[in-house]
Formats: sequence, C-alpha cells, structure tokens
Amino acid sequence: MNATSKGEAARLAAHDLIESVLIRKVPFDDRLAWSLEKGPMKALEPRDRAFTRLIAATTLRRLGQIDELLATRLRNPLPSAAHRIRTILRLAIAELVFIGSAHHATVSVAVTLASQGETGYRYKGLVNAVLRRIAEEGQAEAETLDAAKLNTPEWLWQSWVVSYGEDVTRAIALAHMAEPPLDLSAKGDPADWTEALEAEILPTGTLRRIGGGRIEDLPGFKSGAFWVQDAAAALPALLLGDVTGKQVVDLCAAPGGKSMQLAARGGDVIAVDKSAKRLARMFRNIKRTELKAALTEGDATKWQPNEPVSHVLLDAPCSTTGTMRRHPDVARLKSPDDLKTLLPLQAKMLDNAAKMLAPGGTLVYCVCSLQQEEGADQINAFLQRQDDFERVAVTAEEVKGLVELITPEGDLRTLPSHLSDKGGLDGFYAARLIRKT
Repeated sequence: MNATSKGEAARLAAHDLIESVLIRKVPFDDRLAWSLEKGPMKALEPRDRAFTRLIAATTLRRLGQIDELLATRLRNPLPSAAHRIRTILRLAIAELVFIGSAHHATVSVAVTLASQGETGYRYKGLVNAVLRRIAEEGQAEAETLDAAKLNTPEWLWQSWVVSYGEDVTRAIALAHMAEPPLDLSAKGDPADWTEALEAEILPTGTLRRIGGGRIEDLPGFKSGAFWVQDAAAALPALLLGDVTGKQVVDLCAAPGGKSMQLAARGGDVIAVDKSAKRLARMFRNIKRTELKAALTEGDATKWQPNEPVSHVLLDAPCSTTGTMRRHPDVARLKSPDDLKTLLPLQAKMLDNAAKMLAPGGTLVYCVCSLQQEEGADQINAFLQRQDDFERVAVTAEEVKGLVELITPEGDLRTLPSHLSDKGGLDGFYAARLIRKT
C-alpha cells in the first residue's frame, strides 16, 4: 500500500503496528521502536507519530468493544484471510468511537486504504457502509457495552475474580482503558523538579507528569536528573531498607530503574542480566545519570557473587499482566500457557538468589504481574522449601501510609485501580524475606 497523504501514512503505520501484534505476535514496543528507526513512522512528523501510536494503542485497549461493534454490523464474519480489511476497520472504529477523529476524514481514508491491494475492490463498499453506520451510532452504542469485560481476555478476567473478587477485577479492567501518565524517579530530591517538569509528587515520592512530549526533550533528561519508572515499580527497592555502603545484587536488572534507585541511595550495586542487549541499554541509562553500578552478564538461575551479600533484589521474569495500562498488547500476547514456563523459572531463580545471602540478609522478590500464582503462591512455596527464611511484613510507613497496598500476609500488592484519582499504578507484587541462619 502506498501512502498519498499524511493521514494515510499515519494510519498505514498504525496498521503495521496492529498487524505486528495481532497477526505476527510481536510486542508493541519492539515494533514501535523499529517503525520509528527504520519503518513507516521514521518519515512522519512528531505530531503524526504521536497520532499513529494513539490510534494503535487505543485499538489494543478497546479491542473487545471494537470487535463487538464491528460484529453487529457484518452480515457474515470477515474471512481470516481478510485480516488487512479487519485491521483497517478496527483502527477506523477506534478513531470514530474512542478518539473522536473527524468522521468524514476517517471514513474517507479507511475506504481509500481498503480499495488498495489485489482484493480491495471486494471490500470498499462494505468498509464505507460499516463505518458510516459506526460514525452515526457507534459512540452511543459503545456506552451500553460492558467495556471492562469485553476488553479483558476471559482467562485473565476469571483469574482476577478468583484472586480479587469481581468488583476489584472490574476496577482493574477499567483502569486499563486510560492512557497512563508519565512516571519519573528522581536521582535527588523530586521537589526540585516539580515545576520544571510540570509534575506532582505522589505519596510514594515518584514524580508524575500528565503532559505529553518526548521524554528526551524534558528538562533534566540530558543531565540525568531522572529516569522513567512507574510508581509501583519504584516500591520494591525501598523494601530493602538502608543500603548505604552495602553490597546489593539486582537480578534481572535491565533496563535498570531499580539499580539506579539503589545506587542513588548509596548501595554498592551489582546488576545482573542475561541479555547483553538489555545491559547495553542499561549502561546508557547509568552513564546518563552518572550513577555507579557493576553491570554483569549472567543467568539468574545460576550466577553467584564471589561471596555472600546482605541484600538481593529479584525482579523475576513474569507474565507482565500488571503492566497492561502501559502495554495493552500484553492482553493479546499472553496466555495461561506462559505460566507453565514462568513458574518453574521463577522458583529456580528464587532458590538461586537465596544462596547468595549471608545470615540475616534480605531478599526482595517482585513481579509486575497480577497473577496469584506468580506472587503469593510462589513465595508460599519457597518458604515451604527454604525453612531458613521467613517473611517480613511491609509496614505502612514504608508505603507512605497507603495501607491498601499491603496484603493480609504483609506483602506488597499494587493494582492498576490504586491511586485511581491520580492516574493509577501498574500491578506489582513484592515480598520481603530474611535469611535466619
């Protein structure tokens, strides 16, 4: 397909992003990075780049509603081979119903794109008819749909209902529909940057910025005053307590937010990750912030320090279902089968991390997952295997009085619906363990 206008070019780029996720199962951020560097977004102006990302992200966030609106206007379902037409329709519905783009321009571009290609002539009329009806009726009908349930895969919905109850599950799902704000961790006092960044300080100390713009263009970025890190992701490192002058091992460390937190608090950080590519990205962040950490390529299931240490942080690989507000593709790329691989891997990493600790040492395990199996269940199983460890409860003071973030067992559990009046949080779980002997 050849673009003939800025509008078509932006929508073609969004088309590529959606097809990459839904058809080729490529993570959204990976394809977005490629598109910006080498692909269809490279030639777009900043405003059109932002529009492209907005259309694609909205389509992923609202896919259940979009497909419901589309299905009720098709006499017969589109054949699987017509995925190009389906994607054009999905993107246009996202614009018409959820973004509020001009109706005439959106329909016109969609029809033009649909008419291209070898079989385009078959669907040109259908695309025009469906989208004109959507333009007239779509917004009103969308308000009658159960958005929370439709936009959440059934396996996730059911697992969350078991873990949190239906009311909380619905709140989580609704939180996933909104574009999240930008969270930043400051190297120094966050109060020094509120005005320049037009940000507020959350109770946990994170800087939260509502406005848009390129991160690289923000005041303080080049001087290394901050790094991007969701407010929830910034909490687990705090559970290690005072790390000043202490050797801290950060396992699965890249891209480095937690390592930078620990280094900024005076820790002697050994950052371990098995991906050389991710470590290279982490090195750039460390260099920009002028913090110090020893970056080490290693497998967290096997790597060991030269001698026992007092503090270990394990941010284990997980299903990432807690990050869906920032990464809506997770809902379409993950499945229950992923847990079959992840759960034994997490257990192996936990057991290896336990070997690193000196007596009295602290181990913090965390995952950006909402799944009970990867959180409390994993820790309970660990404590059954390792009788020389015990759980140490998180205190209200450590979470700045946000007691809703503490589970009955004393672990940290953030949900996307927490701090909803301020833009929410990623879903995170963390448990603190002490080696007794």
